[in-house]
Amino acid sequence: MLQTTAVAEPLVPPRAPVEILRRAFLYAVLVAVAAVFFVPFLWTVSTSFKTIPDSVHVNLIPHPWTTQAWHEVWTRFNFGLYFRNSFFLAAVVTGANIVLAGLGGYAFARLRFPGRELLFLLVLGTLMVPDQLRLIPVFVMLTNWHLINGFSGYILINLVTATNLFFMRQYFLTIPKDFEEAAKLDGAGYFKTFSRVMLPLALPAVSALAILQFQGTWNDFFWPLIIFGQGNQDLYTVQLGLASLQFQYTTLWPQLMAGSVIAVLPIVVVFVLFQRYFISGVVSAGVKG
Repeated sequence: MLQTTAVAEPLVPPRAPVEILRRAFLYAVLVAVAAVFFVPFLWTVSTSFKTIPDSVHVNLIPHPWTTQAWHEVWTRFNFGLYFRNSFFLAAVVTGANIVLAGLGGYAFARLRFPGRELLFLLVLGTLMVPDQLRLIPVFVMLTNWHLINGFSGYILINLVTATNLFFMRQYFLTIPKDFEEAAKLDGAGYFKTFSRVMLPLALPAVSALAILQFQGTWNDFFWPLIIFGQGNQDLYTVQLGLASLQFQYTTLWPQLMAGSVIAVLPIVVVFVLFQRYFISGVVSAGVKG
């Protein structure tokens, strides 16, 4: 009786040389792209620990290694105050946008009222108006209301944006109406349904909005310069502080680089805290259910 022996086949078939080369090329491209973004940041960190004479030399390792630039930026150039100003504005504006854009987005997505579609189109139309075109009307308005050279003027014009309204509306459209109907059966009104049901379900979108709005407010240079950039320096933000380190005939490179690293750190922290919701929020907001 003849016996045959089965040859065990590998569970994972070997990859073809072409596939290996393709993957190697793809990884090489990704590493190169990552280096394009990472190397300048590494150079920024390195320069922040250099002395002023050493900052003009092309060497990655500081020689000598010093934290003098960091100390001067935080104390002599008042970056501690600028940091608190930027954080205050970013926190207030982000919180206001979460509440107001959430309420507005929910109203446009779920409530039925006369002129809803026309009003929503008008809101979207404001996205096509550049800041340069709004500059003079906004400046005149804030001047007449005595809100120039103060945080209140900046906060007022950034309480809610059309982008955030559109973003939250699109996300609320993806949430099934069954949740709202169940809340109504339990006797919940519109506001209770929004605060207890819809807003918690929209946590991914809220997290994405928080990251983007915090980053946008923190990095904003144009409107802080217009509203309080020409007045009291105690109102300066981090971005205005960085600009003040560039003098007419010279630039303090170690101090400027130290200030740049300080300006980046809060954005990194906010992204790390909310990154688990960021991708799902952005993707879901672009899909209408």
